[in-house]
Amino acid sequence: MADRVTVIGWDGTPLTAAARSALRAATLVAGAAHHLALDELPAHAERIRLGSVGLAARRIAAHRGTAVVLADGDPGFFGVVRTLRAPEFGLEVEVVPAVSSVAQAFARAGMPWDDAEVVVAHRRSLRRAVNVCRAHTKVAVLTSPGAGPAELSLLLQGVHRTFVICEELGTERERVTVVTSDKAADHTWRDPNVVIVVGGSGTTPSSDTGWIAGREPAGSPRGWALPAAEYGGDIWLGEGESDRLRAAQLARTGPRVGDLVWDIGCGSGAFTAEAARFGAAVIAVDHDADALGRTTAAVRRFGVQAQTVHGLAPHILEDLPEPDVVRVGGGGAAVVSAVADRRPQRIVTHAATRDAAELIGRDLSEHGYLVECALLQSVELDTRAWREEKRTVVFLLSGRLPDRSP
Repeated sequence: MADRVTVIGWDGTPLTAAARSALRAATLVAGAAHHLALDELPAHAERIRLGSVGLAARRIAAHRGTAVVLADGDPGFFGVVRTLRAPEFGLEVEVVPAVSSVAQAFARAGMPWDDAEVVVAHRRSLRRAVNVCRAHTKVAVLTSPGAGPAELSLLLQGVHRTFVICEELGTERERVTVVTSDKAADHTWRDPNVVIVVGGSGTTPSSDTGWIAGREPAGSPRGWALPAAEYGGDIWLGEGESDRLRAAQLARTGPRVGDLVWDIGCGSGAFTAEAARFGAAVIAVDHDADALGRTTAAVRRFGVQAQTVHGLAPHILEDLPEPDVVRVGGGGAAVVSAVADRRPQRIVTHAATRDAAELIGRDLSEHGYLVECALLQSVELDTRAWREEKRTVVFLLSGRLPDRSP
């Protein structure tokens, strides 16, 4: 095992005295090509091109001597420190940090970033990173080859954002470019880069310094499945939008950050707004333009984001990006079947009769979903006289895809 392992962050500025001292003593140095070209590296040290951090960690663990790992920015922030400290390598490391590339990017843009979400985009996680960009108004994306500005742009189709693209930060080739998201795919970008994605409603800067990084949790009402009054009253809520049913739908779908939710037959926008409040990206679909208008008003009121699509399901669904969870508020078995063909992790819907519920349940089962069905009955009471005011009875159906559900 290496006698000593030091991880040095590099941000383009001169190395600190501690970093230079560690390098002088190194008998093995690992880093990217631009790190291994630094003048401070000792001529006698073995050099490892840092591709797979796991493979480099094995080499370091087997090395007899003093090792240094060079990494861009702060190596403890989405960096190599996590891998090097994994139990299978048995390495104890010292860290000399530098300014993170995210902090550098926001500094170049002249923007605060305590209200930003930060995500890493690899090819396997690109879709989830894009969903965060759909759902939030300020996101920093740490990109990778094959998951860069162009790929972000293509997957954000239909959602307008502004990209601040920072290439090769800290080097002589550093470049900062501002483009609209629909133009980013027209260019070739140099790695590594950081993309700041901004836009959507509710982007007006606040004078409040805040108290927590990311989204302010107190920006919307406490609780979920809010009453009809929050969405314009009972007149606007359809059969499948009562607060009790909505609570069960949210519980079965479990929308979360990085998810894309389809709300088909969005009606008043109640489910759309509340799924978005969980941090998920939401596409609301309805054939009624007025319903989409109410949905837009609802999400703006609660300070969240959602994309609206005007059209009739199931045909309008063909060009939508892959969903993680879906609520079908209207369209019946035909729409549920079309949704199941897209293989989301979870589907929820409702039916007014047992026959309709059985038809939907059979179809979900044939698509490989594990199906639950419950008859929900709720009775609202006037607490002044304790008499019944309103009774609702509906079948709640939910389907879970075993091979995709965590």
